[in-house]
Amino acid sequence: MAIPNVKRFRPFCPTCNDTFTLMAVLPNEANVDTYLSEAVARHDHKAFSDAKAAMNKVRVGQQKQVKKK
Repeated sequence: MAIPNVKRFRPFCPTCNDTFTLMAVLPNEANVDTYLSEAVARHDHKAFSDAKAAMNKVRVGQQKQVKKK
């Protein structure tokens, strides 16, 4: 079940040299450009790079076993 007024943004971080997903509920009178520039400024570069490295890690020695008939 999704929240209907959540907006998804993909700002670019020049320090990480990558885009990241940001989901937020903003009021109608909010300035989106200002919000995104502040979000990029407070972006946690180390946690983002660690999560990205952990997601792409290949596990060795635990291949799926094939059932033989």
